Amino acid sequence: MTDSEEKKPLIAAGEVDSDDKEWDGCGPALLCDPRRSPHRFIVLIFTCFLNFGSYFCYDNPAALQTQIQDDMGVSNSQYVLLYSLYSWPNVVLCFIGGVLIDRTLGIRWGGIVFAGFVLGGQVLFAMGALFNAYWLMEVGRFVFGIGGESLCVAQNNYAVTWFKGKELNMVFGLQLSFARVGSTVNFNVMKPIYSLIAKSVSPGYRVLGLSLFVGVGMCVFSFLCAIVLAILDKRAEKLTKRKTISLEEKITLSDVKNFPLTVYMLFIICVAYYVSVFIFIGVGTVFFTTKYNFSDAQANAIDGIVYILSAAFSPIFGFFIDKFGKNVFWVITSVVVTIGSHALLTFTFLNPWIAMVLMGVGYSMLACALWPMVAFILPEQQLGTAYGFMQAIQNLGLAVVAIAAGKILDEKGYLVLEVFFMAWLCLALLSSVLLYIFDVARGGMLNMTAKDRAAYEEKKKKQEEKEKKET
Repeated sequence: MTDSEEKKPLIAAGEVDSDDKEWDGCGPALLCDPRRSPHRFIVLIFTCFLNFGSYFCYDNPAALQTQIQDDMGVSNSQYVLLYSLYSWPNVVLCFIGGVLIDRTLGIRWGGIVFAGFVLGGQVLFAMGALFNAYWLMEVGRFVFGIGGESLCVAQNNYAVTWFKGKELNMVFGLQLSFARVGSTVNFNVMKPIYSLIAKSVSPGYRVLGLSLFVGVGMCVFSFLCAIVLAILDKRAEKLTKRKTISLEEKITLSDVKNFPLTVYMLFIICVAYYVSVFIFIGVGTVFFTTKYNFSDAQANAIDGIVYILSAAFSPIFGFFIDKFGKNVFWVITSVVVTIGSHALLTFTFLNPWIAMVLMGVGYSMLACALWPMVAFILPEQQLGTAYGFMQAIQNLGLAVVAIAAGKILDEKGYLVLEVFFMAWLCLALLSSVLLYIFDVARGGMLNMTAKDRAAYEEKKKKQEEKEKKET
């Protein structure tokens, strides 16, 4: 090679790789090339905001609990039903949604369709309050639930499709962070908005209805994100010639029973952990006003601190888990921290901000470490169904436990309810330890360091390529 040849760039200015000739628009520029980080960063932004509207609206009832009960004239049990009606359809439908994403709709149409259900459900919820029809509010929460968890399945599939083998744990953390920003904004703005509208509108149920239409606007924003994501993903599939899953590779319902035992352990941890956090937050404002004599504003602030902290800490924990691995270790640690949080709230009168900060840290840690492990175990063509099944089991737990929590709260009070939540966390801890034991028996893949996992994945990829050539 001559000196002039050595100094010549690998791709000269103005040259286009033969594969790039098909590229449209700005071609393989940094921001337009799906193979490069800047473009994937753009996709990440829209992926993170895909569930923003859903999470903002999910806890509308918690932010306006007193107003809903007073304006609509409902009991604690009837109020908690708003959460059960979100969860009940997802006992089945988000599993079906996952299958539809894997076999029929794909993640692009799946994201658009389920974002549409979220938007429609919130419209009905707000209309029910506006016209003093609590039954319509319940219908709205049911429709909202049809889309909410299935939209999470689509979001998880987008994350794995674009970021597996790169920054997957951090991406899951960022998704949680952005979604929880939606929840945090909800807790901080809904009561002031209600108070502002109440100055010029009456009676109370109309004020409530108009306030809830703020959530409709957030859902419209997320629906638009679903459309943009579908366009970007379709373009990336065309330009990068991404492999599509053949009909023979697609999952069937009968394949679910053949999921490895470690996947089912992840399902159990998911249910047992989240019921102790989500349902507590759903009834938390009244807990803090009752036990600690907080004002409504103070109670809303401390109840929302879990989501504020998750917005800040989830990307950080995700980064560290991507860098160091050991996902099972992080899961066990998060469960122990959350048990400590509930113990402080149950048995002490220590400043509750300490306990809620611990809960926020534990919650952030678990979300980054738990969900990516499904993608470590199962092939890509099974992830929609697996994540759908995980969401389905989680929502079955949330629906049943929410009803039980309402009855315990009405009949026994908050002390017994807190012990109830701690029992679920103990189940999560036991399941986490068993997951570690079962994983070690299978080679310890889930608790590998990041370096060991990268080597494992590379070896696995070469083996698959070798077997493909031989066949």
